[in-house]
Amino acid sequence: MANNTLILGLQWGDEGKGKIVDALAEKAGAVCRFQGGHNAGHTLKVDGVQKVLHLVPSGILHPNVHCVLGNGIVLSLSALAKEIKELQESDINFKDRFYVSEDCSLILPTHIAIDKVRDQSEGIGTTGRGIGPAYEDKIARRALRFGDLKNLEELKVKLAKLVNYHNQILEHLYKAKPVEFEHVLEELTGNLDLYNQYHCKTQDLLKVWVKEGKNILFEGAQGSMLDIDHGTYPYVTSSSTTAGGLSSGLGVGPRYLDTILGITKAYTTRVGEGPFATELFDSNAEQLAKVGHEFGATTGRPRRCGWLDLKALETIVFINSVTNLCLTKLDVLDGFDEIKVCIDYDETEQPIYKTFSGWKQDTSKAKSFEDLPEAAQDYILFIEQALDCPIDIVSVGPSREQTIYRN
Repeated sequence: MANNTLILGLQWGDEGKGKIVDALAEKAGAVCRFQGGHNAGHTLKVDGVQKVLHLVPSGILHPNVHCVLGNGIVLSLSALAKEIKELQESDINFKDRFYVSEDCSLILPTHIAIDKVRDQSEGIGTTGRGIGPAYEDKIARRALRFGDLKNLEELKVKLAKLVNYHNQILEHLYKAKPVEFEHVLEELTGNLDLYNQYHCKTQDLLKVWVKEGKNILFEGAQGSMLDIDHGTYPYVTSSSTTAGGLSSGLGVGPRYLDTILGITKAYTTRVGEGPFATELFDSNAEQLAKVGHEFGATTGRPRRCGWLDLKALETIVFINSVTNLCLTKLDVLDGFDEIKVCIDYDETEQPIYKTFSGWKQDTSKAKSFEDLPEAAQDYILFIEQALDCPIDIVSVGPSREQTIYRN
C-alpha cells in the first residue's frame, strides 16, 4: 500500500529536513517540493561527502527516485542551472527523472536588485535572493512563469513591461540604479535548455503517480514559523510553509496524504530578524552554535540559538495536523550540565522553563532508543507527551547512519 508522506520543518527552518528526506527517499518513488526558492538549503552528508542543495529535492541523490519542483516554487534559472551542473559533475543523472512545473514564477535579476536595496531600509533579514519580490509579482498577476519560455516573442513583450515596472521602483522609490533589459533577457534566453529538458505539467504527472500508488514524499522548505500566514509576521518568508501549502503548491489535495512528519531540533535556532522567546545570549548559546555548526547552508549567516519552545511547537503541530515527529540534533546537547525547555509563557510573554539534567554522554553512536542515556530518553519522552505526538525518528548526527527509528 502506498504511503504518501509530507515532511515539514516545525521551527524557523534549518531543522535538518534534508537528511531525513534523503533517508526516507530510498523507499520513495518521487520527492516533490511545493514552495520557496533557492533561499532554502539542505546540507547532506553522503558517504562522507557534503552536498548542499538549494532547489533540487534531496531525492535526486537516489538514482531511481523522480524529483518535482511544483508550481508553488519561485524559480531562479541561473541558480537551478548551477545546481544541476554541479550535481551532474558528481555523476548524478537528471534525465527522465527531474520535472519543473510550467507554472513556477520566475525570479529575475530585477527582483534580486529590489530585494537587496529594500531590505537595507526595512530590516526583515531576507536572503537577498529576490524571493519576496517574485512572490509579490505572482500575487499581483504580473509574474513571468517557466512556461512563458516556450514563446520568445511573447516573452520579450511581457518582460519589457515587467522590467520597466521594476526599474521605476528601483529608480524613483529607492533611488537605486536600474537594471538593463538586455541583462534580464540574457538570463532567461541563456537558460532555455532548462525549459526544453525539464518543463512539465506536474499536476498531471502527480495525478498519474497517485493513481498508480507510487510512494511520494512531499518536501517543505524553510519552517512553519516562517509561514506567511501563521509565522512571526512580518519576519516571515513569502510562501505557505505549512501543510496547507502542499495543496496550493503542487495541486495535491489533503486526502492523498497518509503521514505528516514534523521535524524539530532538540533546541531552537533562527536566522535573521524577528521574535525568538527562548533565545539565549550566554555561554549556552555559544555552545549550541559551536557544537551544532549553526551557520546557514544558503547564506552562511550565524543562527541565533535558544532552548526548545514547546508552547510554540504545540500550536504548529496543530496547524499542520502532524501525525509523527522527528527530533534532530539530539547529540548537540550531549555536553550540557542541564537543559531547559519552555513549557509556557508568563503574563509578560517571558518563557517558563522546565529544567532537565544533562546526560553528559556521547549519543552520536546510538543505534536504538535503548542505547541512549536514560536522561536523554526522559527528555524525548517528555517532549512526546507534551506535544501529544509520537517521536518516531531521532537524529544523532549528520550522516544517514546516525538515525534512530523507533517505529
